Amino acid sequence: MAGKGGTDKVKGKARETTGKVTGHRAQEAEGRADQARGEAGESLREVHDRARGAAEPLKRRHS
Repeated sequence: MAGKGGTDKVKGKARETTGKVTGHRAQEAEGRADQARGEAGESLREVHDRARGAAEPLKRRHS
């Protein structure tokens, strides 16, 4: 869990737990949304890194 995605996931889990403890359903939902945002960000970075890695051999081939 590195970067902003990990931060969003941790923040979201804390917010969700706080919402559960206090009975504040909207805060629970916001926490789940934060966690989803973190997962999406991590996935996007992973796809970007894989695409970059796949492009490197092509760049070397055409240099």
